[in-house]
Amino acid sequence: MPTVILTGLPVPGSPLADELRSLGFDVRPAAGPQDAAAALAGVPADQRVAVVDSAFVGHVHALRLALTDPRFDACAVTGALAVQAGARGALDKAAAEAAGSGADEAMPYADRLAAAVEAAGTTVQRPELGTLVATVPTARAERDAATAAVAAVDDEAVRLRTAVKSRDGFFTTFFISPYSRYIARWCARRGLTPNQVTTASLITALIAAGCAATGERWGYVAAGVLLLVSFVLDCTDGQLARYSLQYSTMGAWLDATFDRAKEYAFYAGLALGAARNGDDVWALAVGSMILMTCRHVVDFSFNEANHDATANTSPTAALSGRLDSVGWTVWVRRMIILPIGERWAMIAVLTAFTTPRIVFYALLIGCAFGALYTTAGRVLRSLTRKATRTDRAAQALADLADSGPLAELQARLLRGRAGSFGSVYVAALGTLVMIAGAVFLPFGDPRLIAVAVIYVMAAGLAVAAPLKGALDWLIPPLFRAAEYVTVLALAVKADVPGALPAAFGLIAAVAYHHYDTVYRIRGGTGAPPHWLVRTIGGHEGRVLLITALVAVLVSREADFPVALTVMAVFVALVVLVESIRFWVSSGAPAVHDEGEPA
Repeated sequence: MPTVILTGLPVPGSPLADELRSLGFDVRPAAGPQDAAAALAGVPADQRVAVVDSAFVGHVHALRLALTDPRFDACAVTGALAVQAGARGALDKAAAEAAGSGADEAMPYADRLAAAVEAAGTTVQRPELGTLVATVPTARAERDAATAAVAAVDDEAVRLRTAVKSRDGFFTTFFISPYSRYIARWCARRGLTPNQVTTASLITALIAAGCAATGERWGYVAAGVLLLVSFVLDCTDGQLARYSLQYSTMGAWLDATFDRAKEYAFYAGLALGAARNGDDVWALAVGSMILMTCRHVVDFSFNEANHDATANTSPTAALSGRLDSVGWTVWVRRMIILPIGERWAMIAVLTAFTTPRIVFYALLIGCAFGALYTTAGRVLRSLTRKATRTDRAAQALADLADSGPLAELQARLLRGRAGSFGSVYVAALGTLVMIAGAVFLPFGDPRLIAVAVIYVMAAGLAVAAPLKGALDWLIPPLFRAAEYVTVLALAVKADVPGALPAAFGLIAAVAYHHYDTVYRIRGGTGAPPHWLVRTIGGHEGRVLLITALVAVLVSREADFPVALTVMAVFVALVVLVESIRFWVSSGAPAVHDEGEPA
């Protein structure tokens, strides 16, 4: 059980001790700094420990934010400080120094410790409280005013409101969040965890995919309803995490990967259902998955390239900021890019009332428009802004490129001589050549191997220099498009049963690896280990292998789906084992989207 050291003389009638116990803390009183230091010494070093001033007046949720958030080694509000094992040494040192010094007694003891811990190099997180109160009054009048301020603000209403993300799509904001937050509170009061809700969302979506796979109208209607239920649960798990501060590394992994698993499983269900009715839409299903994955990689690459850039402004960004000041344009711009809420609502409704083919046509058209809109805007920003990309951003782009041993070898040979080449233009040329070869050359044509070799050379040349060019963030999505579209085109041209479903499985396995890379980088832990990328060949190695398999199997086209399936199983096993090992380890980040400030 975590421990709170309640310092200073007790205040008659104060509910503070009971409030701390309601948060799960063992409360230990300490009259002064020396007693507090002694009490700290009695708390195990691996246990969360907090120091709170006895005169503290504030909302329980302010204390909850400061004392129970698992993501930070140290967190504080006025009059309260909590640390985990990573900051315990700094706290013990600060407490020992405070016990031997009477300096700055006007400052609350907990605040002095927080300042000392931060001065020692440990970052102290200070949550935004907004309308919540957290103060240590020194006079009776101040205490009465603070108590009145606490009574004037509904602690629970603030907690519910801040459980919802501040930036979300129109459908989610107005049709889901108004009631899903109450489902989150219901779950919290019954001891359910965000991971359990996330898993329930996945199971619901998989059942929806199974219903769609029946090919019957009742199945399509049930699939549409269940997909919406799954989305409600998907919103609820994050709101539950924010409501109860139940952040975890496992939760970060589940939340990050299950959305894609649910959506792509539903695509497969639709394709299976259509096949039962004699309509082969597997190519559309694969195309939809490719489009969504490439679109997400554009988002991730652009954000990683620019989030820490200096002088990061442009006329296009300024125009966007001015448009944001006009309320209705914000919602229109969020809706037209077809975010997950609008996208899933569209899929659910069209599934219930139309056919899988129409669902995929609408999905491809809507997502293509959204991708073109966002990518064009980002290209304009990149060309007009005067930004200096950091080494960290360049490394993130290199990691997202997913270069294997063939590209790495060329990059090492060309390093120092590649500065005159435009990396993004080389990558674009290689991508176009590869896709054109896969689309226009006959299946099994040995010239496709030569095209793949050209692509490998372009891939190595593109990453030979640090990716600090204005448009170098386009390189990862270009490589994704080259690999995925090549697999799709060859599966279509094979024209044998099972080729497209096998291509769907292979692309899904590789896409999982790319999403896993993104979420590791976003969590600050860096890309997957090099051995993993080398083992699965890198994007250029996989492309070369697939083209070689096509040439070998030209007279046995029926074996091509088997080859794709073997590749898919191998990639999936290697990537999943390493991914699970990482995300359940102590070094994985607990990354979740924040709710809006209180």
